[in-house]
Amino acid sequence: MSTRPETRPGPPFPAVLVVIGVALISINLRPGATSVGPLLQELSAALSLGPTLAGLLTALPGFTFALAGGVAVALAKRVGLSKGITLGVAALVVTLLLRVLTDSAVVFIALTAVGLAGMGLGNVLVPAWIKAHSLDGGVRLMTVYSMGLTIGGSMGPLLAAPLAQVAPGQWRGALGVWGVVALLALVPWLVISAKDRVHRRTGSVVNGRMIHSPTAIALTALFAVQSMNAYVQFGWLPQIYRDAGLSATSAGAYTSIVAGLGILGGLLMPTVIDRGRHLSVWMVAFGVLASSGYLGLLLAPTALPWVWAALLGVSGFAFPTAIALITARSRDPRVTAQLSGFVQPVGYLLAGLGPLVVGVLRAVTGGWTVVLLLLMLSGVGITVAGLRVARPVFVDDEMAAKVA
Repeated sequence: MSTRPETRPGPPFPAVLVVIGVALISINLRPGATSVGPLLQELSAALSLGPTLAGLLTALPGFTFALAGGVAVALAKRVGLSKGITLGVAALVVTLLLRVLTDSAVVFIALTAVGLAGMGLGNVLVPAWIKAHSLDGGVRLMTVYSMGLTIGGSMGPLLAAPLAQVAPGQWRGALGVWGVVALLALVPWLVISAKDRVHRRTGSVVNGRMIHSPTAIALTALFAVQSMNAYVQFGWLPQIYRDAGLSATSAGAYTSIVAGLGILGGLLMPTVIDRGRHLSVWMVAFGVLASSGYLGLLLAPTALPWVWAALLGVSGFAFPTAIALITARSRDPRVTAQLSGFVQPVGYLLAGLGPLVVGVLRAVTGGWTVVLLLLMLSGVGITVAGLRVARPVFVDDEMAAKVA
């Protein structure tokens, strides 16, 4: 039996429209969330956000992504993949533009939650859409998608403060600009949704459940552990460096190394997976590099700070790997949708819990030793789960075998 996905008829619209649509939506699935952190102080002062509401706002992305991801497949069954994605982008545009006009903390948080839900729909449905509209099993488009996610996620925090200094309304303008950028993504998806007749309804392919697939469970574990690491790194790594004695500017620069290397991972890993060579070696490397990076932060955070950031950044290649494996380990787009809807909600739930647990442990222990020791263990989880999904096995086959 072949281990390569089957090819499919081309989509009913130009290839350039497909690439533009995937590129624009991937870039927009993160900045509306990641741009808030650097402006939290200004936002809190303007909206009278107390510590509790501010904490809720920072934890909201992971939890909302999990909730929206859990209902994404059901929505796609009713309206189709393209329309489901378009509805998510529309919600993103409207809420990102409206939330900067309010002076109410509750309204701001509520609108943010709706916008994050739109992102959550895209997180789950876009990989399935790519599977349904690709001639090569999704390799090229998943490369575009993975890179776009990383670039968009990096642009949010990188541009937040500079934009706030020059944009009308300061922090309001800096956050509102992402609503305009999302509007650019809405245009091609309105066209795609109107023209698309592929996979208009998504039914169940096999009667089995994802829980019956060892590959699906392992992929969920890989995605969850790496997502937790990513959210902890972006949320707390600058503070780890600052507590060690580095300046805020240096801490931000070293954290940007982690994000920058993620772009390279998004470009590289879909092709590595498609060729199917040495994927197990990569999985071992991801775990070893993660543990080594945290060990360096524990023992000598200021000795070679850029090295520890680089180790964590390369270990973060596990994220685009997990994203790409959602399409690579499924044949039918409907199974891809089910797999994506199974893997990502759990992953983002853990991603939301991770930074909160780290904050609690730091407050209780008064330092970073316990936190970093526990994070070192996450490298073991990455490798164990990664070795299982490195096998060229399709979730479709495992579910069908369980039913039979």
